[in-house]
Formats: sequence, C-alpha cells, structure tokens
Amino acid sequence: MTRGILYVVATPIGNLEDITVRALNVLRRVHVIACEDTRTTRVLLRKWDIVTRTMSLHRFSEARKADKIMDLLNSGFDVALVSDAGTPAVSDPGSRVVRVALDAGIAVTPIPGASSIVAAVSVAGVDGSAFVYLGFAPRKDEERRQFFEQVRADTRTSVFFETAVRIKPSLRIAADILAERRIVLFRELTKMHEETLAGAVADVLVELERRPSVKGEIVIVVEGAADREPVSDLDAVVKTLMEEGLTGKHLATEAHERFGVKKGDAYKRFLELTGKGASENPADDSGSR
Repeated sequence: MTRGILYVVATPIGNLEDITVRALNVLRRVHVIACEDTRTTRVLLRKWDIVTRTMSLHRFSEARKADKIMDLLNSGFDVALVSDAGTPAVSDPGSRVVRVALDAGIAVTPIPGASSIVAAVSVAGVDGSAFVYLGFAPRKDEERRQFFEQVRADTRTSVFFETAVRIKPSLRIAADILAERRIVLFRELTKMHEETLAGAVADVLVELERRPSVKGEIVIVVEGAADREPVSDLDAVVKTLMEEGLTGKHLATEAHERFGVKKGDAYKRFLELTGKGASENPADDSGSR
C-alpha cells in the first residue's frame, strides 16, 4: 500500500489573503488537516470554501496524537499540518510529528508561505544578509539581561518575539543594555491595526509607556553590533565628517551609524569645535514614529 504524505503548510500570519495557491490546493485535497486550534483554522477554511476534515494537534496533545497521524499516513491518507499562523514547528507545535514521520520514512513536504520573521526583517531597514531568530524573549529579569547581553554582542541582526503583557518590562532591561542600538518593533503585522515603531530602544519604550496597555502580537528586530574596533579619537571622527560637509544632528547620526560613536558625544564635540551654543539633543530625531 502506498503511504500518505505529510504536508507542513504555512498559513497567513494575519491577513487571510496571504496564502499561496499551492497551500489552498493542498488543504483542499488532503484527507485530514491537523490544526493547532481547529477554531482558528476553520476561519481560514471558510474564507476559501474548504471543507476538509480537521483534527486538533496542539502542544499538549501532539505526543498523544502523533500515533494517530502516523496511522493515517501509513493507511495511505495524506495529512496537512497547520498552526494558527505562520509555519508549523517554528515556535509552534509540529516538530514531534514531523520527526516521527521522517524517522518512519514518510514523505514530508513543506508548503512555504507567510513568515512574520522574514516579513519583519524585510521592512526593518537593517542588514538582512545574516540574522538570528531567537524565539520568545525570556520571562525572568536575570535571564532577560543575559539574553540582551547576547543580542548586544552579536554582529548579526536579531529577531525575536515578545508578548504584549511582557513587552514593557522587557524593553526596560533592553534599553539599559542596548543603549542607542536601533530596534524596530512590529505589532500586529499584516493585520488591520498593524504598527511599526523604530529607533533607539529608549525611544520606542517611551512611546509604549504612554499607553495604558499594549495589545497584539509583537516581533522585534534589533540591528547587529557594529563590526569594527571602538573609536578612540572622537576629534578625528567629527573633523572627518565636518570636512565632508556634515553638521549638527546629521553629523551626529552619521558618526553613530558609521563609527559607532554615541550621537550625544559627537554632537557635543561638534559644538565645541565650532564654538556654537547648546542645542536640542541629536538623539531626539530618532523617535519611534
């Protein structure tokens, strides 16, 4: 008897139209769809007039139901594995079933689609040639500190998830460790109330602190550490940029982005070298709007 195929199907991360034609065809023709939450998946299926039978497969039942799915596959039935949003087995249930199927010689086929991780990196304005996905930030403060210390030292772009309830305490610790490092916070990606906040961690935190509560799913992208030696001659940096015609806040921003110099230090030295009076803080223009 020919055995069935296990399809790992990516579903939309928000907007129900972000699903591939191939994914729709697979969901229509398989015998069973194994869902993280059948109620969530049925919303998608109704949208696209799909009547395939569903069964639940969440993180508490995956170990128990893996055998049932294997029975279906061994009997020649094709099964689609889906999570509530995005790709199964990536911070969602599914990896155990996939492993059991692979070990048994069952064909496992990915049906790629929407990814909040890739979507966030693509519109963060950072180097996406190398990035590291870190899952959810830790819950405990000491673990958070270790987490952000690792992020601070990594020259690659970092991407991680955080919950709406924990985002403020998490960013308070991040602000202390990451200093002026650029982050981009995405809330409710691809959904009706999608929002992007970008800038230094403290700037993004100030915006969130104004709100009595934060809602929705959150993805955070952190720019990688500058892959260069620390600048020891501030004067040389500022004078070089002045010779290029840069002044004021623009000079401070360029000093930070190109040489890793703190904006405030570069701006202050620029004022000293030019004999100009104090002005607004150059970091003020890096807000989170």
